[in-house]
Amino acid sequence: MRKLFPAPLLSLALVALWMVLNRDYGLGQWLLALLLGVAVPILTQPLRPTPVRFRKPWTAFKLFWRVGGDVIVWNWRVLLGTLARTPPRGAFVTVPLDLRDPNGLAVLAAILCVIPGTIWSELALDRSALLVHIFDLHDEHAAQAEIDLIKTRYEKPLMEIFE
Repeated sequence: MRKLFPAPLLSLALVALWMVLNRDYGLGQWLLALLLGVAVPILTQPLRPTPVRFRKPWTAFKLFWRVGGDVIVWNWRVLLGTLARTPPRGAFVTVPLDLRDPNGLAVLAAILCVIPGTIWSELALDRSALLVHIFDLHDEHAAQAEIDLIKTRYEKPLMEIFE
């Protein structure tokens, strides 16, 4: 059974997404959705670096909503920063990492790229540090505040979920 469904949650998500995007609920669409739900995880299995060990779904749920809220807040911050009289001073910060799981790092990369005003730029070869560009940093205190925010809001829950 595990060979047919190597990632059952991904299979379920693909079937659901296909059916939501295609408002035709005929037999053909259901069969195509099931085919995608089975075939895509099997074909993409070699691309996954390590098996996903997903723990603490409640923490993942809270992180999902936290990121959604941060997207809204940061959209306003970026909008106000672009409309301000003084231009924003973007800067790179180095975030020391405790997270080592490749799946957790991939999720952290997605989070930092989806939130307006932050961009994952580079990961150290030994995965000990991360270079992130922040949209607007006024001084070193603001840089440290952003580093602490990334570590507490995103890295810590990801460590609970994946490690």
